[in-house]
Amino acid sequence: MSGRDGRGAPTLESVAALAGVSRATAGRVLSGSTKVGPRARDAVLAAAAELHYVTNRAARSLMTRRSDSIAFVVAESEDRFFADPYFSQVLHGAHGVVARHDMQLVFAVVSGDDTERQRFERFALGGHLDGAILVSLHGDDPLPRRLQDAGVPVVLSGRPFAHQARTPLTYVDADNVGGAMAAVRLLAQQGRRRIATITGPLDMAASVDRVDGFRAELAAHDVVDAGSADGDFSIVGGRRAMADLLAADPLIDAVFAANDLMAVGALQAVREAGRRVPEDVAVVGFDDSAIAVSAQPPLTTVRQPMVEMGRTLATLLLDQITHGGEPQAPVILPTEIVRRASA
Repeated sequence: MSGRDGRGAPTLESVAALAGVSRATAGRVLSGSTKVGPRARDAVLAAAAELHYVTNRAARSLMTRRSDSIAFVVAESEDRFFADPYFSQVLHGAHGVVARHDMQLVFAVVSGDDTERQRFERFALGGHLDGAILVSLHGDDPLPRRLQDAGVPVVLSGRPFAHQARTPLTYVDADNVGGAMAAVRLLAQQGRRRIATITGPLDMAASVDRVDGFRAELAAHDVVDAGSADGDFSIVGGRRAMADLLAADPLIDAVFAANDLMAVGALQAVREAGRRVPEDVAVVGFDDSAIAVSAQPPLTTVRQPMVEMGRTLATLLLDQITHGGEPQAPVILPTEIVRRASA
């Protein structure tokens, strides 16, 4: 027997014969089963490599009832996704973990458009996914519950918003409250006395937590709350919000922006108002994305471990898939201040 099919491709039988194991054992190894001894597993993998055998993913799916695909879903517009480096960093971390497990990562941008959402839900509920990572959800988004009710495990990037929290959900988040407190503490220690904040959308838990941290730390220092304005996590929104804050209180001497893009917008608005950073107004952002380093002046910011968040999201989802979809304990990753010239 040649051990090859009519097109000359190696077969599962030829791998098993070269490895000296049964066809069933070879099939279990190549389908990812852990119920095979290390010697047999190593022999099968070596034989598969020598014969250049490639597992038929469709056939493996029939055996395992798994698609070997997970989705990375961003609940924002395409413009927002491509403008904010946060998403690409989290995606980078998740992709590395998924690739090491020989699975496919399906990427989807799902904004508020009903047609987009319905298309994704049909795909997800049609058996094409083993699980989904959901990023940047707003408000009481029904998508996590719909997927879970259909037996598709989900992990959220960020703490669930108020109503979502009623359903047990696995999530990974940064210490948003602690990070915002550290930003205000730094500004107060530098002698700033009228501190404002630019928030993200307040239908997102991360934005709410950063506002809460801002206000909690203000209360611990002899400083004035100079107000808040919504900057929608964009540069344009940050510039507009900072202009509004300066118009309402020209004596503002510091601002904490809830992400780096808004902080860059704030830098622009301060310059347009004829004031200097940091001499007249200190600026602190949140994320420590690449834009923080290239900003003028370079941005002091709260670093959240974005790539590590992606890795943790993927790891928790794969664990959840392995254990029958049971939600797992949330993971909160630490943040830290990175000092640069803006504050």
